Amino acid sequence: MGKIAYEQASFKDFEHMPGLNMYETAQEFWNYVDDWESRGHWNYRQECVSGCKPVVDVIAKGKLYKDCVALVFNDYWGLTQHPKVKAAAIAAIEQYGVGAAASPAIGGHMTYHRLLEERIAKFFYRDSAMLYTTGYTANSATMQALLKMDAFAIVDMGVHASMHEGLLTTNKKTFPHNDMEALERILQQTQGKYINRMVIIDGVYSQQADIAPLDQIVKLCKQYGAYLAMDDAHGIGVIGETGRGVLELYNLYQEVDIITGVFSKTFGHLGGYVIASPELIRYLQFQSRQHIFSVTATPASACILKSIDLIDEEPFWKDRLWENINYLKKGLDTMGFDTGNTQSAIIPVMTGSPNLNAEICRLLLEAGVYANQIGYPAVPRKNARIRMSVMATHTREDMDNVLSAWEWIESKMKIAKKYGYQTQID
Repeated sequence: MGKIAYEQASFKDFEHMPGLNMYETAQEFWNYVDDWESRGHWNYRQECVSGCKPVVDVIAKGKLYKDCVALVFNDYWGLTQHPKVKAAAIAAIEQYGVGAAASPAIGGHMTYHRLLEERIAKFFYRDSAMLYTTGYTANSATMQALLKMDAFAIVDMGVHASMHEGLLTTNKKTFPHNDMEALERILQQTQGKYINRMVIIDGVYSQQADIAPLDQIVKLCKQYGAYLAMDDAHGIGVIGETGRGVLELYNLYQEVDIITGVFSKTFGHLGGYVIASPELIRYLQFQSRQHIFSVTATPASACILKSIDLIDEEPFWKDRLWENINYLKKGLDTMGFDTGNTQSAIIPVMTGSPNLNAEICRLLLEAGVYANQIGYPAVPRKNARIRMSVMATHTREDMDNVLSAWEWIESKMKIAKKYGYQTQID
């Protein structure tokens, strides 16, 4: 594989390389990374030395970049640094220690786990929930446990990779993002052919940054007798009058069969949850392998109880978040950048080119802005973008610094404009 091929390649090309053993495949990937690093375009696994904060110090290629506006975290309310949340974590460690040291079925189910399950279910006005150690397994393990070879999954193409992993042992078909006509067509075609049919969506999509038309989807699922699963990891704390996400936006708390989410975004910690009927939750507690054979969350997770409380106790964080979202988006739109159809705290700038993405990220860091490049296979090749996550704890000065950085980059490169791309890098 030569240099030109490396420039055009993506992570996907190295998933399986026929004829190469695992060491040879790893070497090819090593060469690929070296090639991107040689151009200053490798923007992954950069070391943040400040913790999860709105302004951070970052080490990239051995160089320290100080006081960079961080747009890489999904800590939408800044609760990772909230004094009350940190105090709650410390108190729980003092009470329980630093680990649970067993799976939930055979000793690892602690009082703080039960309280978290009860609290997150109540948060959504439901009766039952269960915890996973990560949000990824909340999706993958739940789908794997519920949908077998006699089932059929109907999946929005924008859902998270964790959902797709959970569907490897069942039948599935994707439909174009938020395309209700395509969804209905698949529901019609598969009606009566499978014991379980599950429509799988996100509430807020992590790359498209827009919202599912949940009211229409619920109506179609009822009409055609399908179940519905929704992951609203990016909606909580951002969408809805009280920050309860897309379920609150449409007032459809009771109409989704499987609700999944994470504690690693607005709630500021780690872990995932599933909310469903008491019967399904009990089934998953003992049939979901990644739950029953994994050690449970550490006592520090008890801090999430305080994070959940703060959603109602300190709602002004959501107001500050939206002030920042609207300010940054308006500034980028005014400069002519294409920010897609964002309706959330995720603001993309569309570039259409992975190499342009990488060069922009390099220049942003030089200008004191730490952002992510997103390309294939996370999004289609033509939809490559810079992805920025806004936090309530960003200041107006931080947002102005971001806009100034984009203005500087545009003056240098004449890059993506709203109605077409004029690039110096292909």
